[in-house]
Amino acid sequence: MAVSILHRITGDGLAFVGLGVLLWWLGAMAAGPEAYATFEMVMGSPLGMVVLVGLSWAFFTHMMSGLRHFVLDIGAGYELDTNKTWSILSPVIGILLTAGFWALILLR
Repeated sequence: MAVSILHRITGDGLAFVGLGVLLWWLGAMAAGPEAYATFEMVMGSPLGMVVLVGLSWAFFTHMMSGLRHFVLDIGAGYELDTNKTWSILSPVIGILLTAGFWALILLR
């Protein structure tokens, strides 16, 4: 149940916060170099980085939970032990993917 609720929360976060950041980014690119420099400054700040890391965490967690739901929808994984294992692993894998993604970006 908790994974299903987390799936909905991350989906809403991606829809609202992610859409807001995407529209701001597109608007800043269209508005010119000064507006884009402001966007870069804000998203490069500690608070902006928290937002970007949060969005990537929401994406990877939502993706893993979605894959879990997909497997359940095709009729597999309903065994209690299997279901419990994937319920635990899907958010953990989301965290690991987020850490790997940001390590790849920041260490380049």
